[in-house]
Amino acid sequence: MNAETDRMMESDCLLRPGNTNCGGCGMSMALTLLGRALGDETCSLVIPACCGIVTAGAFPTTAYAAPVLASTFAASPAFASGVSAVAELNDESGHVICWAGDGGTYDIGMASLSAAAERNENILYFCYDNEIYGNTGGQRSSATPGTARTTTTPLGKRERKKDIVGIVATHRVPYAATLSIAHPEDFLRKVRTALDMHGFRFMLIHSPCPTGWKSEPAESIELVDLAVRSGIFPLYEVFDGIRYRVNAEPDGTDPSEYFRRQKRFSEAAIDLEGVRAQISRRRIRLQQLASH
Repeated sequence: MNAETDRMMESDCLLRPGNTNCGGCGMSMALTLLGRALGDETCSLVIPACCGIVTAGAFPTTAYAAPVLASTFAASPAFASGVSAVAELNDESGHVICWAGDGGTYDIGMASLSAAAERNENILYFCYDNEIYGNTGGQRSSATPGTARTTTTPLGKRERKKDIVGIVATHRVPYAATLSIAHPEDFLRKVRTALDMHGFRFMLIHSPCPTGWKSEPAESIELVDLAVRSGIFPLYEVFDGIRYRVNAEPDGTDPSEYFRRQKRFSEAAIDLEGVRAQISRRRIRLQQLASH
């Protein structure tokens, strides 16, 4: 390794070079940004069954530059609660971070997520949302958007995507926010804001998965940028479950381009007028919440 690689390994490189993640993986890019936000601060990762735990590789080596505890699919917040409690009892420094996919957050891990949020455990929870069960064959989750084709919804999902940030915010946690890898400055600012807080903090990352989204790996960042610009994935933050702040307004980009670039969507099945109306309603609602 050269001197530059050594420097990266010693400073902000949470995800080490040479890992086996797919090209264009949003989770990989998000881990890189998380490492930059942490800087010299230490952390422990609690990861349930998901692509994130496969990332570590085979024992005794690991692709992570931090201690990792592999939890059961449903219980990463419960595992992290224990790690956080022990750290506080021993007066140990460092952040306890849950790193989970949408399956372990929206669905299978929902009960333990709600319980940890209700107790206001000192945990920083990240959900990298690739909108499917990406590690087990690409099945639908409650994060999968309507009309998207998965291995269990070959004709397209009928139901709308769950509003997980709204659900977590009702627990009155100190901080909740949405993140996009296409907006790195906003990403880093929000993570650093969360790192300076105590209690349960929740971060939702829009995480492209070329395998599941049937998209080009080279277009991952452009795809999630289209999602923000069109209003499909709004960027905002919530303080104490009450105070909202909108971080980026849609710029008028039509959502049709976002759908067109992913073969998981059938153009014939997408109700673009309905999508535009839904985006408009959500935009108005967020503006109203932010004005209070």
